[in-house]
Amino acid sequence: MDGPSGTGKSTVSRAVADRGDLPHLDTGAFYRAATLAALRSGVDLNDEWAVVGVVENLSLDQTEGAMDLNGEDVSMEIRGDQVTGAVSKVSAYPSVRRILVEHQRSWVARHGGRAVVEGRDIGSVVFPDANLKVYLDARPDVRAARRASQDGEDSLQVFEDIARRDHLDSTRSASPLTVPEGAEVVDTSDLTFDQVVEVVLALIASKS
Repeated sequence: MDGPSGTGKSTVSRAVADRGDLPHLDTGAFYRAATLAALRSGVDLNDEWAVVGVVENLSLDQTEGAMDLNGEDVSMEIRGDQVTGAVSKVSAYPSVRRILVEHQRSWVARHGGRAVVEGRDIGSVVFPDANLKVYLDARPDVRAARRASQDGEDSLQVFEDIARRDHLDSTRSASPLTVPEGAEVVDTSDLTFDQVVEVVLALIASKS
């Protein structure tokens, strides 16, 4: 399941996984954990190879939504402002993405090869041959309002942050955010959460 920030991707994918009794993988948490590790190490985040030197030696895992970094649960810390402000830079490095994609593919293989996987390049890069690719989208103003309501932030600031992240994600050279070939596009702008979940579950059923 792919899509930009604020489309409901995380909550929808978790609900779909729960309703479908499937494992759930949040690939964005891997990039946040890698960013946290780089920040902790003190390397220059502008130096791709210094960052790669940190990331290639990490032990990363995810269990029931908890992100594990070298044996430590960092689920809360990776959502902090410092990581949020740096993750786009770290995740744009092609070598970092290659390393983390292998972690993600291994995770799904260990879980039987069938899972709900969310991110920004899942259908296009990580699992281009997936049985079902879903791309969630929504109008920018709707996405900003959702994020602001969820986080208690100023909607204008959130709108600007979303626009910045969209630009970075869609213009990076490695695995840019795009609608994967063959993906089912679901516009969530005027749908309730439950309606979106039902749409995705129906798409899964149609592929069974």
